Amino acid sequence: MKNSNLISSLIMVAVLALLCTVYLVRVLAKGRARFDRVNRQGGSVFLSKKLMEMGYWALEPLGRLFVFFRISANMLTWSALALGFLSAACLAAGHFGFGAAFTAGAGFLDALDGMVARLTGTQGRGGEILDSAIDRCVEFFFIGGVVLYYRDIPPVQIIALLALLGSFLVSYSTAKAEAFHIEVPRGTMRRPERAVYLTLGALLSPITIPWLESERLFARPIAHPMVIALIIVAIFANLSAIERFKAIAQALRARQVGLQPNLRSLATPAETVFAPKSEKTKSA
Repeated sequence: MKNSNLISSLIMVAVLALLCTVYLVRVLAKGRARFDRVNRQGGSVFLSKKLMEMGYWALEPLGRLFVFFRISANMLTWSALALGFLSAACLAAGHFGFGAAFTAGAGFLDALDGMVARLTGTQGRGGEILDSAIDRCVEFFFIGGVVLYYRDIPPVQIIALLALLGSFLVSYSTAKAEAFHIEVPRGTMRRPERAVYLTLGALLSPITIPWLESERLFARPIAHPMVIALIIVAIFANLSAIERFKAIAQALRARQVGLQPNLRSLATPAETVFAPKSEKTKSA
């Protein structure tokens, strides 16, 4: 099983290297692939816009293939949930290579369901809500599986739980901003960044374990790339969430201050008559 995990990781690394090479040739021949969704979403320090364009460019033929075979966006969304559950089971058992493969598959389907919905003209608020809910479940499955794996190493468990907290706070801040119609900073650890770094952590762990952990401090391998990915997500997701909530609070205070001068003009005649004398004097 250890060899199978290593082989799985090496195959994924080879596929990723091939994809980068083919896309580089495409860029040299025709320039970068441009997508409206990538332009709206934008890149960040941890995941550049160019890498996101490469990902969408690679997935677009698959999206059109699913449309040809009449595979709906919701079918892809539910399939992503199933792969997310399988990744959790693999990670909990320490099979990081297979866990990375299932997580990558869930991430691809997560990107493809929106692409298929746009190509077929079936976008809707119901689909967006389902997609967001499944995203949270898949991320919870991944980190939950990691928490179970590190059950004998409490410090790493705490780091994983902090990563989970940060991921949910970032998503919650986005939902609150949308509810109040407030534009918040994009932040540095959104859903795509978290998915990429956590998947890379799982992907590289089977490769590094034979080299770095010939002598172990614990009964199970620590899997250093996985721990590093968790630390990055834990720190920057929580910082990004704090930044977002601060921006939301400032925007709400500014909005409230902007409305206060107009409150007196909305008062009824009865409210004006029976207002306290001091208040009448101020308003006069």
